[in-house]
Amino acid sequence: MFAAYAAQIDSENPLSALELGQRPEPQAPDGWSTVAVRAASVNHHDVWSLRGVGLDVGRLPMILGCDAAGIDEQGNEVIVHSVIASPDVPDETLDPHRSLLSERYQGTFAEYVTVPRRNLVPKPLDLTWAQAACLPTAWLTAFRMLTTRSNLQPGDTVLVQGAGGGVATAAISIARAIGMRVWATSRDEQRRQRALDVGAHEAFGSGARLPERVDAVIESVGRATWAHSLRALRPGGQIIVTGATSGANPPADLQRVFFKQLSVIGSTMGTRQELERLVQLCANTGLRPLIDRELPLQDAPAAIAAVAAGEVFGKIVLRVGEDTAVS
Repeated sequence: MFAAYAAQIDSENPLSALELGQRPEPQAPDGWSTVAVRAASVNHHDVWSLRGVGLDVGRLPMILGCDAAGIDEQGNEVIVHSVIASPDVPDETLDPHRSLLSERYQGTFAEYVTVPRRNLVPKPLDLTWAQAACLPTAWLTAFRMLTTRSNLQPGDTVLVQGAGGGVATAAISIARAIGMRVWATSRDEQRRQRALDVGAHEAFGSGARLPERVDAVIESVGRATWAHSLRALRPGGQIIVTGATSGANPPADLQRVFFKQLSVIGSTMGTRQELERLVQLCANTGLRPLIDRELPLQDAPAAIAAVAAGEVFGKIVLRVGEDTAVS
């Protein structure tokens, strides 16, 4: 089968570690299912994998990709939950032995992927393949941050740092859909306008003084926005952190944290049950992921390069199946 995979590790030039070509079709062990992939979305995780973060050399070659939507062996349209964990753990994200597809198990940038049957979520017919493929990583991460991991309520004000990335864009859309007042930041004026288009009530330049303090900050940028995130919070507010693309070790400013009684909350991915709730939210409200562009699987190098360079607003989706090379 045709696939896009990490053939080596290159921390300095990750795109050089990516190859396209034929890989063996997966064999599903007992309790697992083979899904014919129709669409798979690109995440920063794919760039980190090519750099060797979370991917051991001994597991190469490794097909990239966490997210997918496709057709299972019974002909059902499904969305693939990408967190592989022990079946007896109630919250997969807290399993110390958990992994994502493309870390220990082959990923979704291929014509077929195998996953535990419990990882399959029914796809609503009114979601396109591309829309469905955006949900399991970035959108699920944002959904968990705004619901399970926070104490936010409809009417609260949430600040989303770094509008444009997959998680940030998802957070803007989801927070608006569930009744929050949403503010967003970006260095780029065009991205600020697009943040307004996808649901933000107001958009500000990075580091700008806000009209008032907010109840929570959705933080995936890290060092570049951390100080602003702390200053933006009301006393007792929350920062929910899911990434650090600009650096993982900013000054902590602990004096502000304890004096203002701020909460710093980590959040990673989400559970199958949360993915089901997110899918239902989309079905009930008409909420849909913003797709920057759709490309055939053969164009995975260009898609990953765009994500690595930050030249994306929303999600890039790879089409698989009829558009996939077979030679």
